Amino acid sequence: MPDTQEYVSSDEIRARFSRSMSEMYREEVPAYGTLLDLVADVNEQVLKNDPDLKARLEETDNLDRISEERHGAIRLGTADELHMMSRVFNVMGMEPVGYYDLTQANVPVHSTAFRSTDAESLSKSPFRVFTSLLRTELIKDEDLRKKSEEILAARDIFTPRLRELVDKFEERGGLTEDETQEFIKEATYTFKWHQDAAVDKDFYEALKAEDPRAADIVCFKGPHINHLTPRTLEIDTIHADMPNRGMNPKNVVEGPPPTHPILLRQTSFKALTESVKFEGEEGLHTARFGEIEQRGAALTEKGRKLYDEVLAEVRAEITPAPDGSNAAEYMQKLEDTFMERFPNTAEGLYEDGLAYFQFYVTDKGMEEGLISKDLYTLIESGNIAYTPITYEDFLPVSAAGIFASNASDKAHEDEFTQSSQAKFEEALGRPVWSEFKLYDEMERASIDAAITKLSHVSKELDSGHNSPGVG
Repeated sequence: MPDTQEYVSSDEIRARFSRSMSEMYREEVPAYGTLLDLVADVNEQVLKNDPDLKARLEETDNLDRISEERHGAIRLGTADELHMMSRVFNVMGMEPVGYYDLTQANVPVHSTAFRSTDAESLSKSPFRVFTSLLRTELIKDEDLRKKSEEILAARDIFTPRLRELVDKFEERGGLTEDETQEFIKEATYTFKWHQDAAVDKDFYEALKAEDPRAADIVCFKGPHINHLTPRTLEIDTIHADMPNRGMNPKNVVEGPPPTHPILLRQTSFKALTESVKFEGEEGLHTARFGEIEQRGAALTEKGRKLYDEVLAEVRAEITPAPDGSNAAEYMQKLEDTFMERFPNTAEGLYEDGLAYFQFYVTDKGMEEGLISKDLYTLIESGNIAYTPITYEDFLPVSAAGIFASNASDKAHEDEFTQSSQAKFEEALGRPVWSEFKLYDEMERASIDAAITKLSHVSKELDSGHNSPGVG
């Protein structure tokens, strides 16, 4: 008999899972609720003060997603965990996009981001999870490395029921309403904080001394969510106001300067110190924190290359100190250098081919139709306008800066060997998507849609002018 059951869409499952995660994290980390309230207040004020921004967000179907938008971050220990996690995220329509080698910033992991890959799904729920895999070979102490690998090999971070539901989804192509509710419950539990550690206190302290990120991955029973990140429209206001709300922010906002609305800017409140039981013995662990992000324009490969060059130039001269002693000096140097070398307007980014754009028909275009098939002419005439495509991905240096500031106040000087995308994809069991290819496809699709819309307007105008009794 054919399967006539109705299945819940992957977009809907993802949206519900995102809300479930937010509710759980708000309970586990009360300061996260305070952070959400602060972000909501600032976003509301920004939209009130900038009607043009509000109109652009409404025009490109991006306004409603602001309040829903957040990302999570998890750290996994084995290739098997990464492979199974990719199957879990597949149920929610989330694909691995991009490859991030955090060893370049002295963090012993490499990563990808699981997210939707098309504009329509992103507009329904842009939830994404930055997912890192520990490189145990970078644990230098041989005994610690061997025991870490034994601990990771012995654990199962997924419940049997979650595995069954993923199997069902893959066999049938969907989950029923009841199964969806079960799936969200079981998947959320996977990321839950467990106060009982998986190791004794001596091993934890020894591994933490070598690398606190490795200890966070190896010593616990699951990949507890390290942070959830709401999206703000004005991160500097939030960064300045966090102490007034009882939060201790990191010293600098990671990413480009406030003068350049590109890529991704991130900050966080410092990680909480939480009580843990190590085989019954009381101890403390510091890893989970609250992060905020402000997303800007997605850059082309040319734009990203220039961004990396300019950032490297700044950091060759000054790097943010862990204690924040040179924060103001660093931010000034960052701003000055970017103002010299990188456009900071949509027009400048477009003219120099540095960013991707979403093109849409203006009110003038709806009156005049397709006056030319040349995109440049249509833009010059005001029949088509453009707005930057929002960057949906991450920055290795920024992620490492957030990780480092929430692991220790000491500067890490390890020089890890570079990671391999091929080895990561082998563990994942599939290639990662190129974010540049996805943005390029989104841009091309928006151009085609705008031209098609203008063509329809022209046909309607012609039909109206040629109809009997008209004119």
